[in-house]
Amino acid sequence: MSHNTFGHLFRVTTWGESHGLALGCVVDGCPPGIAFTENELQHWLDKRKPGQSRFVTQRREADAVRVLSGVMPQDDGQTLITTGTPVSMMIENTDQRSKDYSEIAKRYRPGHADYTYDVKYGIRDYRGGGRSSARETAARVAAGGLARKVLPDVTIRGALVQIGDIKINRERWDWDTINDNPFFCPDPQTVPLWEAYLDEIRKAGSSVGAIIEVVAEGVPAGLGAPVYAKLDQDIASNLMSINAVKAVEIGNGFDAATFRGEDNADEMRMGADGKPIFLSNHAGGIAGGISTGQPIIARFAVKPTSSILTERRSVDADGNEVDVRTKGRHDPCVGIRAVPIGEAMLACTLADHYLRHRGQTGRVS
Repeated sequence: MSHNTFGHLFRVTTWGESHGLALGCVVDGCPPGIAFTENELQHWLDKRKPGQSRFVTQRREADAVRVLSGVMPQDDGQTLITTGTPVSMMIENTDQRSKDYSEIAKRYRPGHADYTYDVKYGIRDYRGGGRSSARETAARVAAGGLARKVLPDVTIRGALVQIGDIKINRERWDWDTINDNPFFCPDPQTVPLWEAYLDEIRKAGSSVGAIIEVVAEGVPAGLGAPVYAKLDQDIASNLMSINAVKAVEIGNGFDAATFRGEDNADEMRMGADGKPIFLSNHAGGIAGGISTGQPIIARFAVKPTSSILTERRSVDADGNEVDVRTKGRHDPCVGIRAVPIGEAMLACTLADHYLRHRGQTGRVS
């Protein structure tokens, strides 16, 4: 009943939070014979870890992942082979402190889940957000690294496409520049605009929201099932589970409401290999809840963090009206580090559906 698990066959349970000794996950349902190394998982965690630029929280965490179970070490001392039993992974916290716990111990921060958490569980866990702590997402990234190994020939990439009201120019989209800037931005000319904007936000002790786009290429046609196991349904649910996400869209998303039927149709012609070629991808690679073989495209919007220096009106646990501000180390835009988390959740969802498709139909592609 704790609801800390997602997935059906590739099943991920996360545990831990920002203020404890460690956090981690257990991946149940990973097939046997999957080869990987801890360094390969670490590559993805390093994209998410805090303190890497002035535009994210200055908390310093190595986010070093350790694989504790479910693998057979190989003679080279690095390669691990999954055995088919649950794979348990742990990430130790090394910089768990906060300067503002005493000030917010009884106060509800507007925009945070302090009030709803207290109402539901009857415990005012003020230590960095309690179970909803964003550090829990590091475990998801570790699980996503393993999920990528389950998926054959699938490439999953994410990018930040909007901060505040400043959007990228999609005509300048270049995947090769994603890792050349602190924003995972595919448009180099937008980077200095975001830098100047976030410097203003950061110096004011405020925050701002963002939009992230994740794309999966090489996904075979046929993943997902009607009516209650639609691929886009599960992608949307898992992306929405990321802290601070307020909206998810697949393909054209909300813009689909502005299209006429003839414009929205993804027309087809027959390719030289005897398989259909789609002339557009308004559906985002999913039709009727089933993958078409086209790139899967999803976007999600992340709200500004409510951990800001400007006082906001609220109440405390004793019923007193108070003004609340939050000091400490916070991301001026949590959307930046949400990029690798979005990639991981998409990877886990696709790995789950890949295994479910194989189990349901006996086919792997």
